[in-house]
Amino acid sequence: MKPPYSITPNILELVSSISTKLGAINATHLQAPKTELRRSNTIQTIQASLGIEGNTLSIDQVTALVNNKRVMAPKKDILEVQNAIKVYDALPMFKSASVSSFLKAHQLMMNGLVSSSGKFRSAGAGIVKGSKLTHLAPKANMVKPLMNDLFTYLKKDQDLLLIKSCVFHYELEFIHPFEDGNGRMGRLWQTVILKELNPIFSFLPVESIIKQKQVEYYSSLEHSDKSGNSTLFIEFMLEIIDKALEEQLQLPRKPITAEERIDMFRNIADQNKFTRKDYLNYFKDISSATASRDLKLAADLKMIRKSGDKRTATYRYI
Repeated sequence: MKPPYSITPNILELVSSISTKLGAINATHLQAPKTELRRSNTIQTIQASLGIEGNTLSIDQVTALVNNKRVMAPKKDILEVQNAIKVYDALPMFKSASVSSFLKAHQLMMNGLVSSSGKFRSAGAGIVKGSKLTHLAPKANMVKPLMNDLFTYLKKDQDLLLIKSCVFHYELEFIHPFEDGNGRMGRLWQTVILKELNPIFSFLPVESIIKQKQVEYYSSLEHSDKSGNSTLFIEFMLEIIDKALEEQLQLPRKPITAEERIDMFRNIADQNKFTRKDYLNYFKDISSATASRDLKLAADLKMIRKSGDKRTATYRYI
């Protein structure tokens, strides 16, 4: 059964804006940011997503833990960050439409924090603010069938992946499938879904903007609960994604080196054969001579294997 939501003019406008920004990112090859930017963005993501859940560690403390340095902080907060580091290191391995992959991510995220890490809850659950119950989740015996339906929607529905990622995020929060860790899993899995649309989403610090708009984030969840559909939450999350992409495009850019081009093209070619023309079609702003030098360098560094010669030459990443 398809989750309830409507495609509004605002959603269509945001999708168009995001698509335009993704086109600009593809054209400037920002979808594979430099190593230091990727690292910085991941640290921001971890600190923000856990901060939303009450973790007290600062950016500097998270950076220290990423660098395997000691930090003076509550043990639980340190463990949450250490677990999140493992999760984001494993991000490329997660498959968005796989329930087992989803449960593995939760096991890594909540290891040592709850006894049921990597397992759906077996008891009732709800969200309480102060003395008020703001959300009563579906009964425990409904969790598995509801999550199976949600993954089926993700795999088979024809709506845009951008929209489905927002719907999945909301429905996960509504179902509340775990004893704990639902919020961070909702934000993580939206990233897992979106990285299959464009690699930039693996490194885009969307959670940092959510943290800045934390009140609006929870308000949009509550409003969607009351209205019985996720439309408002979809609009909110698309606005967040649009803003995150805009910030990425505004960052100062340095020229891409030959080594960076070679590394970036690996994601495009994968294990398939390619030619110098294929390489040039991707990097449209370089000359044939530069492409030849790049490929020679990659062969010398034993990153690719060359077959044939001159115009008939083909290459494959090792």
